[in-house]
This record gives sequence, structure tokens and C-alpha cells, in this order.
Amino acid sequence: MSAEDVLPIVQCGDPVLRRPAQPVDPAVLRTGALRRLIAQMRATMEAAPGVGLAAPQVGVGIQLAVVQDGPERWEHLTEEERAARERTALPFTVLANPVVTPAAGDGMVGFYEGCLSVPGLTALVARHRAVRVRALDEHGEPIDQVLSGWPARIVQHEADHLGGRLYLDRAETRSLSTADTYARLWAGRPPADAAAALGFTL
Repeated sequence: MSAEDVLPIVQCGDPVLRRPAQPVDPAVLRTGALRRLIAQMRATMEAAPGVGLAAPQVGVGIQLAVVQDGPERWEHLTEEERAARERTALPFTVLANPVVTPAAGDGMVGFYEGCLSVPGLTALVARHRAVRVRALDEHGEPIDQVLSGWPARIVQHEADHLGGRLYLDRAETRSLSTADTYARLWAGRPPADAAAALGFTL
């Protein structure tokens, strides 16, 4: 990764984040231009640092996202927090034209989320605990898998970006906190504590 590989991240308020992204032609995935964009998106995500990045977040309105999570991103969490979030390793994955659907019977779960395009804020978002993801990888090969816990949350967050949505659209607005307030009051505590103190239900 070099400095020129790291792209500026589009911030909320820019129309590209609010327009549904266009499907990617599978043949284009094999071109040098798309491979370059994927490498730049990976470098940008890692530099931020983040666990996911959608093409609209770097100003490109196509249905393409990269995701990755591992111990280097959750080292600040206790074992109890990691278990509660079901935070498990998610290898680097490219998702083109993803279709994300709930996996039957696993219900919804709420945790605080942030976003590289909405800096300095965090809010509680209820999402499906498990989802089925169908997409194409960077080689145009099909992906079809079920993810649960935090990997499922990451994929849902990025799929929202491709539909022109931000996590704020799904957030419990009474939970909205600055990063500093979250760190001071709610980090390391169950979401139910925030719900009771701030007056919302999970």
C-alpha cells in the first residue's frame, strides 16, 4: 500500500452517498481499472481504519464493496464484548452486486455502529443477526454464504451504502452520540444500559 492508493472518503451530505449504485458488469471485474479500484478501496479501508468500504464512499457509484475484520480491529474489546457482538474474523472479501437477505429464524440484534462517511458519531442500529449474501467476487465468481454476528452487520452496512442509505437512516435516534460521549458513557456496556438511560427500547 502506498499513499497514492489511499483515496479521499466521501462525507455525508454528498449526493453520491444517496443515489442507488449501478450494477457492475461481471466482465468489467476482470479489467485492470476495476482491479486498481479494488486495491485502492482496500488500502483506503485499511488506512482509515475500517472494516468495510463501499465504492460510493470513494465517489464511484457502482455496486462494489470490500469488507474485512480481524483481531487488529477488535483488540480494544474485552472477551465479553467480543462474544456479545459475535465478532469473528472476516477475511478480505470483494462483493460485487451483492444481494443480502435475512437468514431465517435468527432475529434482530442492536449494537452501536459508526461510519467512515459520518465521522465523529455513533448510534445504535438493529440489524439481522444472520444474513445470506449472494454476490460476485473480484474474479466474477459467485459467492453464496450465510454470515452471522458482526460479519453479518458489516455486510448489511455496506449493502445499505450501495442502496443509497446510511446507518443513520436505520439508527435509534435517541442513541445518537459523539464518539467521545460513547467512549465515556457506553463503550464496554450492554446496549440495554444506553437504552434505559436514553429512553429507547431495543
